[in-house]
Amino acid sequence: IPTSFMALPWYVSATVISLAHIESLKMETEKSAPGVEPTFMGVREQRVTGLVIFILIGLSLFLAPILKYVPMPVLYGIFMYMGVSALSSVQFMDRLKLLLTPPNHQPDLIYLRHVPLRRVHLFTLIQILCLVVLWVLKSTDAAIIFPVMLLALVGVRKAMECIFSRHDLSWLDDVMPERERKEVEEKKAEKDISSIESEDSEYQYLQKAPDINISLN
Repeated sequence: IPTSFMALPWYVSATVISLAHIESLKMETEKSAPGVEPTFMGVREQRVTGLVIFILIGLSLFLAPILKYVPMPVLYGIFMYMGVSALSSVQFMDRLKLLLTPPNHQPDLIYLRHVPLRRVHLFTLIQILCLVVLWVLKSTDAAIIFPVMLLALVGVRKAMECIFSRHDLSWLDDVMPERERKEVEEKKAEKDISSIESEDSEYQYLQKAPDINISLN
């Protein structure tokens, strides 16, 4: 309520819902050349949909007598679909595929241009080992310390700085998604190429320019 009176956006802990809401309100150019992605223009600012969403979430408390008839496999199926659909954007899954892909058939991933393949495999194997340890721990009587082990992964990540260089970790464990980093690098490469071409054209122009000799006699 205070943020509404001050015309500020609402802050909620529902990260996924908030991101999906913003994604649905983004504005892009309607017409673009074939093969060119639409240009992002901004986000439509409004609070109606957010208000309606959370009103419906609140009303769901009164629908408990009806919701109890929804089979549990249906809910598990929804959560499984959400998890599987999100795996395509996780770099860890791409690196798992690299373990089984011959070098000649590997996709053009941005971090493979900067990090040797054997270092990529080593990073992936360490992640697999941590995942197996957490899974075994969760399946035993020691599952009560599972949240503590999640915090211990921070120490594992810090210890990996002794094995990998900061340059390798910046490409293998960066906050920027793979697709966005690739777009940034391609734009930088295009800018460098255009600057080189402009310098070459200027140099050729200077070479072709006729020499003007002015006699003082």
